[in-house]
Amino acid sequence: MSISPDQHHHSKDSQKINVGIVGGTGYTGVELVRLLVRHPAVHIAALTSRTEAGTRVDAMFPSLRGLTDLKFTNNDANELANCQVVFFATPHGVAMKQARELVENGTKVIDLAADFRLQDTAEFEKWYGMPHSCPDLLAESVYGLPEINRAKIQAARIIGNPGCYPTTVQLGLLPLLEQQAPLIDPASLIIDAKSGVSGAGRKAEVSLLFSEASDSFKAYAVKGHRHHPEIAQGLKAMQSDTTHHQVFDKLTFVPHLVPMIRGMFSTIYVRLTEAGLATDLQSLFEKRYADEPFVDVMPAGSLPDTRSVRGSNHLRIALHRPNNGDLLVILVVQDNLVKGAAGQAVQNMNLMFGLPETLGLDVVPLMP
Repeated sequence: MSISPDQHHHSKDSQKINVGIVGGTGYTGVELVRLLVRHPAVHIAALTSRTEAGTRVDAMFPSLRGLTDLKFTNNDANELANCQVVFFATPHGVAMKQARELVENGTKVIDLAADFRLQDTAEFEKWYGMPHSCPDLLAESVYGLPEINRAKIQAARIIGNPGCYPTTVQLGLLPLLEQQAPLIDPASLIIDAKSGVSGAGRKAEVSLLFSEASDSFKAYAVKGHRHHPEIAQGLKAMQSDTTHHQVFDKLTFVPHLVPMIRGMFSTIYVRLTEAGLATDLQSLFEKRYADEPFVDVMPAGSLPDTRSVRGSNHLRIALHRPNNGDLLVILVVQDNLVKGAAGQAVQNMNLMFGLPETLGLDVVPLMP
């Protein structure tokens, strides 16, 4: 997990990238502004909000006072056409309606919603309740998980930025699933995941009120969560052997709401095969992620906590084998708004424009 000094710097003389953000008033939208306003290679040229057009950004978000004089504007096609890349921090269904016009204009698209995540249009329609308006663009889009798709991301016009839960699960299992010999029994896979309340978005909803969510803890979407098919799709893609692919469709995934603002913790339980028991898993994970700047494999037996990644683009992983048995417990933490959303989107943008991958993302986590 090394960041070389030259990755922190970018030539001041180089042309800045004109960036547009559609949907700048939500939590992921303002998180994008927070990261990009200090990004040395970026100029935020457009920040849209249909409801807040004309309002200064720092009037709504005083945390940005002194950093920007941007105002929210209407979602104007001409304004976005002047951008080299447009981030969609919008509800599902918005990006796919505007993507064609943008990419035909030569503008790259990074969607932080689900429009370009699921390659199966029937699955998308089932989980998101709307037909996909541009299946041809969906087919060429790239799933934006850099640790897996770095080369494809560099050449992409459209990125489907991963969901927060799927990021933790896929990076938690990747080193195990990409091996030739099966190290785990996929039928035994259980994902017990928790997210801070910001994961539900910036909206007025009774269940998200302070007096409802605070001092409480609950599971939700136990019958099925929209991230389930995305997790299954990602895990299948890691395994060249298709024998067990259908097993991933039946994995157990239970998300929970935790009374904190930001942070995500996924505990993954899986049984090891004979080959898995014979493998030095700690070493396997350390080698796989040695050159990944944002994935930290912690020492064996560590207990990562969400505050160790708060506000940063880091994801931390720790491995446990209780009583030295055949059950492997993988602990994964990230900030759901950064590596789980806006930070990963900026990481993808850096790759798409040939910039150092860590540029603008070298944020030290907040403690306490």
